[in-house]
Amino acid sequence: MKKFSTLLALAIIFCATDLSAQVTADEVTATADNVSFDSGMKASDVDANYVAKAKIKADRMAIRKERNTIDFTANLHGSLTAFSKSWQAAGDNTITILANVNFSHIFKKGKFTITNTASAKFGYNNMRMELGGEQRGVWFKNVDEIAISTAPQWAMVKNWTYGANVKFRTQFAPGYGARGDKQNGVSRVSNFMTPGYLDASVGFTYVLPSEKFPLKVNLAPIAMSATYRNDLSTSNDYGVPAGNTSKYEGGLSVQLDFDKTWGKNGWLRYRTTAYSFYGWITDIASMRKFEPTADKLEYEHVVPTVRWENTIDIKATKYISTQIYFQLYYNKAEIDKLQVSSMLSVGLTYTFKNK
Repeated sequence: MKKFSTLLALAIIFCATDLSAQVTADEVTATADNVSFDSGMKASDVDANYVAKAKIKADRMAIRKERNTIDFTANLHGSLTAFSKSWQAAGDNTITILANVNFSHIFKKGKFTITNTASAKFGYNNMRMELGGEQRGVWFKNVDEIAISTAPQWAMVKNWTYGANVKFRTQFAPGYGARGDKQNGVSRVSNFMTPGYLDASVGFTYVLPSEKFPLKVNLAPIAMSATYRNDLSTSNDYGVPAGNTSKYEGGLSVQLDFDKTWGKNGWLRYRTTAYSFYGWITDIASMRKFEPTADKLEYEHVVPTVRWENTIDIKATKYISTQIYFQLYYNKAEIDKLQVSSMLSVGLTYTFKNK
């Protein structure tokens, strides 16, 4: 028994010595007066200028974010309806695709503010119809618009600014009055820059001091409206005199803008723009006042041009939304009727905001 106890004690001492050797992490140099550790780590000096540059860079980024407000939204909506030949209830196979992009950038520094916006809508649908004695699927454009604007403003007094407002609108592709007109050789009614509209004005803007009702009113005593018709083969002249590709009018304009988002996640957003132009000079180049003729009545240029656009965005989830769009447009020089456009679509959406 004593021999066994002696052997057990020796085994414990041996194992302890071996384990201590295995878990040693650093080389240890020990003397009676000095103990030093060598971990292999390299020391490096930090330059004070490096810290200062990093702070300056961070400050600049914070200032840029404070001065710039960016809002970008892209939507892709579509639908597909298909029926077999044996479907007794009848129906037509249809495909509808709609893309919608909205961009807004506001830069503010001191008393100066510039607002730049750009939007584009483009949609096609496909439906079967009889052409040349056979059923064919025909693509037909149903939505098409490009709109770009810029508005530099300077602060004047509380809630009032003065500056300019420039807007441009046209479309991407040729348009026809009815499905199948292109295949049947019927003249198109519109094209790129046919029509094209350029509105420029100088005046004053009042912003209502209310977060619950963010209304902006622009009053421009000096305004210009230009209409372009680059494609003279279209069946609609858009009020441009025969043989000409453009028409310029001078007058005054009024515009109201409202943009409001509800809910913590912005599930509901309503935007509306009402624009009215009142013109009394029909040829800015020669400054000739309007004179009625046998084929043109004097009140054609007395009745204002009015455009009212409404957009409602409803988010079901972060990437799925419903959009309702409604527009009223009246321009007696083009057609003596109120033009109405409405659209309801559901699909994918992406939104980016830096604030």
